[in-house]
Amino acid sequence: MEKLAWKEDMLKSLGETMVLTDADSVEKLSKDYYWYSPVLDKRLKDKKADAVIAPKSEQDVADALALAYRMRVPVTARGAGTGNYGQAIPLEGGIVLDLSGLDRIVELGDGYARAQSGVRLGVMDKTAREQGQELRIYPSTYVKATVGGFVSGGSGGIGSVTWGNLWDGNVLEAVVYTLEETPRRLVIKGDELFDYIHNYGTTGIMTEVTIPLAPRTEWAQCVFQFDAFEDAVRFGEALARESAVPKRLVSPMEWPLPSFFKPLAKSLEPSKAAVLTEIAEHAIGTAAKLAESYGGRLGHTIEASQYRKTIGVSDFTWNHTTLWAIKADPSWTYLQAGFAPDRYLEQIRAIKAEYGDEVLFHFEWMLSGGALVPTALPVVYFSTEERLYEIIAYFRSIGVAIFDPHTWMLEDGGRGSIGRMRTRKTVNDPLSLLNPGKL
Repeated sequence: MEKLAWKEDMLKSLGETMVLTDADSVEKLSKDYYWYSPVLDKRLKDKKADAVIAPKSEQDVADALALAYRMRVPVTARGAGTGNYGQAIPLEGGIVLDLSGLDRIVELGDGYARAQSGVRLGVMDKTAREQGQELRIYPSTYVKATVGGFVSGGSGGIGSVTWGNLWDGNVLEAVVYTLEETPRRLVIKGDELFDYIHNYGTTGIMTEVTIPLAPRTEWAQCVFQFDAFEDAVRFGEALARESAVPKRLVSPMEWPLPSFFKPLAKSLEPSKAAVLTEIAEHAIGTAAKLAESYGGRLGHTIEASQYRKTIGVSDFTWNHTTLWAIKADPSWTYLQAGFAPDRYLEQIRAIKAEYGDEVLFHFEWMLSGGALVPTALPVVYFSTEERLYEIIAYFRSIGVAIFDPHTWMLEDGGRGSIGRMRTRKTVNDPLSLLNPGKL
């Protein structure tokens, strides 16, 4: 259908309050944080939708999807747009379905929360903590990120050192709508959830999510300082394994990465490696003694009483580390890497010998499938795309897995259960209108 015709039809059917066609709204809501990657920045900066639909209810979603099917118009789902891979960028125009208006916490029960997909994770965590519970895992963008966006476009984050990633039982149920002549409302549980976690909205539109909650802990945020980065990483593993220290975050940083964290600059030792942590306040002494055994010392500390009242150390970890690096110099970008648990120090040494300060390390210890693994989001100085992929090839040649953050393709990024997603897509999206070009 000719563009102008379907836009007019949608305006008549859904109303001007739900359909946005002004240039500013369309441009803003067609973008995410793709610019973390200079490769994606070049390829995606001119992509945008033809219109935005902003539903306020599940029925609005169903009505919009039915119209999109009838008009043969592509639909790209969006939460808060904090993803880094172009997940929410429409490659073929059409509609961006802005789900941030579905922002109601439906139920907060004992050990779980049921929420519409547009609820911000920061709001959910604050609400849960007021009732003696808290989120298990969340991304460093939790203040803005939505629960549906995290489940559909993320993987792990703060809390993953204890609770694993999204696939490790951190999604209990989801409500998903298909894109068919008459959209179906599916309630997804158990193993079928793998077809919808980290799927970029290619197999269905998620309108509600149920996630598990943990008992509230009084978290302190501590920075441990080390003269040598290898000692910092070894301490990180030991702390991650120490059952006497409840933890949400263990993030060893190579200098000069800490020098990029301007709000923390006066609190950090210059030219020293740092391990940024979030640990139970009662266990600070235990963690400090463990650090001393690896040649480290307790530095900057934010007491539990100041939790969420000031900028926290978690605001400098996971992919926020990349953001602070880009603020210091826009030439920095990043990789997503999985190191070998039995020889990660050997791999670090090989990469540093090959590339020096062209690659700067920070690790995030996390559980995956019940096993503790050293994951990393190395910050890489970008010169050319060819050089970037030379570095990626070298990582892989020494046994370091790379989940490429410089592609919008789910397959190339190595994320999700791809074969099953393709099968599910043919059933739920027979015209292949859901976020086309990503799967």
